[in-house]
Amino acid sequence: MNGQTMEECLEEPARRAGGRRAAAFALALLALLAPAAPAPAQQPSMVGVDAVRVEPLEQTVPVIGRLVARQAGVVAARIGGPVGEVLVDVGDRVKAGDVLAVLVKDTLRWQVKLREADVARETAAIKIAEAQLKLKNQELARLERLRKSAAFNAARFEDTNQEMLQAQSAAAEAQARLLSSRANLELARISLGHADIRAPFDGVVSQRQTQAGAYLQAGAPVVTLINDRDLEIEADVPAVRVSGLLPGTVVAFDLGTDKGLQAAVRAAVPAENPLTRTRTVRLIPDLSKARGILATSQSVTLHVPTSAERQVTTVHKDAVLNRKGQNIVFVVVGGQAKIRPVELGEAVGPRFQVTGGLKPGDVVVVRGNERLRPNQDVTYAGMAPPAPGAGGSGSGSGKTKAEEAGPGKGRGS
Repeated sequence: MNGQTMEECLEEPARRAGGRRAAAFALALLALLAPAAPAPAQQPSMVGVDAVRVEPLEQTVPVIGRLVARQAGVVAARIGGPVGEVLVDVGDRVKAGDVLAVLVKDTLRWQVKLREADVARETAAIKIAEAQLKLKNQELARLERLRKSAAFNAARFEDTNQEMLQAQSAAAEAQARLLSSRANLELARISLGHADIRAPFDGVVSQRQTQAGAYLQAGAPVVTLINDRDLEIEADVPAVRVSGLLPGTVVAFDLGTDKGLQAAVRAAVPAENPLTRTRTVRLIPDLSKARGILATSQSVTLHVPTSAERQVTTVHKDAVLNRKGQNIVFVVVGGQAKIRPVELGEAVGPRFQVTGGLKPGDVVVVRGNERLRPNQDVTYAGMAPPAPGAGGSGSGSGKTKAEEAGPGKGRGS
């Protein structure tokens, strides 16, 4: 054993193990006492924001109405007779005065000729009566000149005077018969004109109630016309809401996908339905911006005002979170998301009325707010960089930037 004693040989491994343990302990101690490496800085969370603003609020209730045509109805035959031809079909657009159907005119034409002959006969009768009257006047004048002579015959004079009066009556009667014949002629001509059944107004044929070969009585329906270019809105409005619908009041309405159209109240009918407690209101709509083909009875939604318009502070609905029954929002102040309880009122489109907790110009988070923690650093598109040395308690340069950007700016991340 190279001159070592037995004891020395046994102690050598123990010294080596002890040295290794001491070295490991020293390394562990150095690791505990060494300063920790700095953690990487957390990046601000990208969010979308919107500004609290003031806008008008007008409380309304939806009322379902319908489009009605101011001119619509059945076009009827004015005289009786067989139908010779129907010139229109369902869906045809016609103008006032266009011929819709024609009755057979043969009999009517001959009636006109018959009445013309009556007028000619009565005209000749008048000439005869006038000639007879002239003759009696001449005879009476001769007898009048003989009144102071011996040849004067008083009886003859009286008879001639009576004959003259009879001639006057005959002439007057002939004149009356001529007037009657002329009136009958005009009636015959009117009937002939009524054989052409014409449209009383512009419109579209919605129904056809007869066909060629049918016999119509006076007043029988021929076609149904609708003037689809002169429409009104008719709505049954609750009686408690009618007081605010004075003539000329402008009311917003929706027509299918067309939103925010306007109509002016024309009249409120003073008759109340006892079952529904509603009254009929007629409005004149502005359909210049309406798209698509309009039709009578098409539904519209009127937004009937329930109160006067007023200015209110509003916040976007996406900014509001409900935490344990409390409505809160995150307000961006100095680049940090500050939690703030709010009191809300009525809905104003996509926004809520704010009755407490916010003021106009406050910048609130509307996108990404679900994952935020109180006082977390945030950023958004268009946010002004913080001033050097600015802390997290300032009023926030981001607020002014959002106000300048306007509602909805910076929502996209």
